[in-house]
Amino acid sequence: MALIYYITQVQFEFGAVKLLQQECERVGIKRPLVITDPGVKAVGVLQKALDALPGLPVAVFDQTPSNPTEAAVRAAVEVYRANKCDGLIAVGGGSAIDCAKGVAIAATHEGPLTTYATIEGGSPKITERVAPIIAVPTTSGTGSEVARGAIIIVDDHRKLGFHSWHLVPKTAICDPELTLGLPPKLTAATGMDAIAHCMETFMAPLFNPPADGIALDGLQRAWSHIERATRDGSDREARLNLMSASMQGAMAFQKGLGCVHSLSHSLGGVDPRLHHGTLNAMFLPAVIAFNAGADSIQKESRLLRMAQAMSLDSAGDIGEAIKDMNARLGLPTGLREMGVMESQFDQIITGAMADHCHKTNPRIATVEEYREMLTQAM
Repeated sequence: MALIYYITQVQFEFGAVKLLQQECERVGIKRPLVITDPGVKAVGVLQKALDALPGLPVAVFDQTPSNPTEAAVRAAVEVYRANKCDGLIAVGGGSAIDCAKGVAIAATHEGPLTTYATIEGGSPKITERVAPIIAVPTTSGTGSEVARGAIIIVDDHRKLGFHSWHLVPKTAICDPELTLGLPPKLTAATGMDAIAHCMETFMAPLFNPPADGIALDGLQRAWSHIERATRDGSDREARLNLMSASMQGAMAFQKGLGCVHSLSHSLGGVDPRLHHGTLNAMFLPAVIAFNAGADSIQKESRLLRMAQAMSLDSAGDIGEAIKDMNARLGLPTGLREMGVMESQFDQIITGAMADHCHKTNPRIATVEEYREMLTQAM
């Protein structure tokens, strides 16, 4: 049976961050903990959020690492409890939002965070007791502001997914103004993350026509605006469309993702310094080539429909178009340029086979097929 669910309240407009206190009142948050990272604080975006919360007793945790960890979640939980907080405001990219989701679980549920990981059978253990979250994205990539999942590196160094509809933020405040001036390299990497989300969830085989339509429209928006946003950080139209594409890709997550993400989650656990969106950009061409042989892809002409959204002549052009786009955006040419070595393949493949995205790919990959995808992505 297909589950079709849409999803949460979204405030989407330039200047929407000013609605933060209104949304706290609607959700019932009176003592928020703001989860953010040093970069967001340094560029003044955190202060914009705090300025929108006059009169509220606000605590701040600003030490979210670039890939959120169980240790960071524990540190934030201490701040949450010390300040008797009753809800969370995540201000940042996917790392801050995912960290907040980890805090929402850990502050209200007993036991180690790993207990609640999807591949450990933990999803049903996440209950309505989770702390309420308001998400304010400052990048256009993960779409975590409208997603039910979080990706966190746990204490044993695995990069695990945590999934529950209880984790969906009560409000997503999508303010493209907060992304104006985002550095070109980060714009490119997060934008390719959004493109990967739209493409992978569109290729996933579950029946969900609304998700397909949202993902395909998101792909068209991201593909046609990512270069403009990367080249000119002040391009308001490009920023708006890229933020929408990011949100749309995550709205379609409910179909599942696939081998791009099983590989990037695993490799991101092996080497947490690697950027998730950049890894997705590296893996996309090889995974699309692998997926071309899937019955569902062939039957429904899914690659052709993606090619049309990208203004390409044929489905066979997609892989090279992505490689060309990566080059124009200044992203690496492959994994080797990012420091990945063939000696890491076995560890990456083991993690990919266990990842929650492995089984929702339109073709279930074998160990050797994963090895071939890694080789092509080098």
